[in-house]
Amino acid sequence: MDTTLGGHASRSPGPLRGSLGFVLAALVAAGGCSDDSLGIGTAPDDDLQCSLDSRYLADGGVGRDGIPALTDPTFVPVEPIVPENAYAKGDDRVIGLRLASGWVAIPHNIMWVHEIVNLSDGLAVTYCPLTGSAMAFSRSSIGGAELGVSGLLYQANLIMYDRNQPNESLWPQMYGEARCGPRSGTRLERLPVVEMTLDAWKELHPDSRMVALTSGFSNWAQYARDPYGSHYDDPDNADFLGYPIPLDDDRRLPKERVLGFPDDGSGPGPVAFPFGAMDDVGPKAVFPIEYGGRDVVVFWDRMAQSAAAFEAAVGVDPASFAATDEGFVDSETGSVWGVDGSVQSGPLEGTTRRLRPIAEVYVAFWGAWAAFHPGTVIVP
Repeated sequence: MDTTLGGHASRSPGPLRGSLGFVLAALVAAGGCSDDSLGIGTAPDDDLQCSLDSRYLADGGVGRDGIPALTDPTFVPVEPIVPENAYAKGDDRVIGLRLASGWVAIPHNIMWVHEIVNLSDGLAVTYCPLTGSAMAFSRSSIGGAELGVSGLLYQANLIMYDRNQPNESLWPQMYGEARCGPRSGTRLERLPVVEMTLDAWKELHPDSRMVALTSGFSNWAQYARDPYGSHYDDPDNADFLGYPIPLDDDRRLPKERVLGFPDDGSGPGPVAFPFGAMDDVGPKAVFPIEYGGRDVVVFWDRMAQSAAAFEAAVGVDPASFAATDEGFVDSETGSVWGVDGSVQSGPLEGTTRRLRPIAEVYVAFWGAWAAFHPGTVIVP
């Protein structure tokens, strides 16, 4: 088990490094990705199957594993505040998910430095600070292999690689699918996560756990301050550190966060709920939508700066929901639910009941979402 936190290398354009950098150089020189390009490994006779547009491939300047993925970190309770969890402030964002052992939070502070957390449950929690995209995957389709940070970017988005030997494949995070290498076309099963501020998370889950700093705190400052700068994720900041990304859709500000529904093949195409548009409706709001043949409901919570999507049901019973000051009340039981789909009060309080989340949905900056999902329908 590796619980060491540290070794941060922030992204900045730089020289090609390592075998994956060699691959990028080969792809760009060839004018694109094709089956007769050079292989993922160092052997020049490996066949590389690749379906990425070379115009939007870039070297992040850190090399493979220059941003070190974290493996099986230590968790500590979110309360009380102790040295191991004091690196994250109340308004810092966290990625929350439910494991077999209970609710856990992984602050963005951890993901600034590591971008990928491989958990012992066979899961990988991933976050790309450049595109603001948080996603979790099961590693079962790749034999449980860990995911690492390749050092490459596609449309400014993190490209992961799987640590299968001898040949790795490249996985753009926002595709959740291998697009270069022997596993091309293989998809990772997506798992639901929810993002919100740490203060909001503590209110919903005071007994949960969060990733701890265990390295003697000599590198504490790396996790207390965003290395990309306090203004990088300002909604109107169109700079993705100079990495190539098509910013062709200006209906929303480039770094406004959106809750996005990928195209499921049965509706109008991709759908995005911009945080600003939802906030215009009110401090808490509910938006019904049909997705994947299911009735779905989107919750918005201004205080938590969070949005999430769930099946419009309580158990097996269809339900509608209404936003109140306390939370989101269902029409079937009158219970109050949090923005993360956990029951907070009412008839079901004290149970382990949870609304069923839509695993395919995730949050990202609008500019990145529109690049990966052209033709997106914006609601409300």
